[in-house]
Amino acid sequence: MTATAAREAGARVFPIPPPVYYIAAFAMGYVLNRVLPWEIDGRPVTTVVGALVVIAGLGLAWSAIFGVIRHRTTIVPHHPVSALVTTGMYRISRNPMYTGLAIAYLGGTLLLDSWWPLIPLPLALVAVRLVVIRPEERYLAQRFGAEYTEYRARVRRWL
Repeated sequence: MTATAAREAGARVFPIPPPVYYIAAFAMGYVLNRVLPWEIDGRPVTTVVGALVVIAGLGLAWSAIFGVIRHRTTIVPHHPVSALVTTGMYRISRNPMYTGLAIAYLGGTLLLDSWWPLIPLPLALVAVRLVVIRPEERYLAQRFGAEYTEYRARVRRWL
């Protein structure tokens, strides 16, 4: 794909929205917990900590979304982007939305009071990495060239 074609097309990601991978993995953990409970000890502390972690994760994700909107570009992975966002949360993570969702997921595990959701979480992370992040990074490298290469060298993927 040429730079011109990259401007006109978005990343070639699998058409399932990234939050769905996290939701599906969490649902698997929830179902496993209903069949065979595997509780986390520490109530009520785990409830409070879980709520705070969910809020922090969603705050990170929403902050990243608002950063993208402020730059008048898109959060939809398969749509063309008009700007490379490197400010705000994107100064500390190349993927703050996906990182925020993963953090919120961990908080949800504490709120559910079950270890089970931790088992399928790596599946969600690998799926997001392979079918979303990898094509996005290829696209951004083609779309922004050296600017993206420099950004990628100084900012970590997750945290």
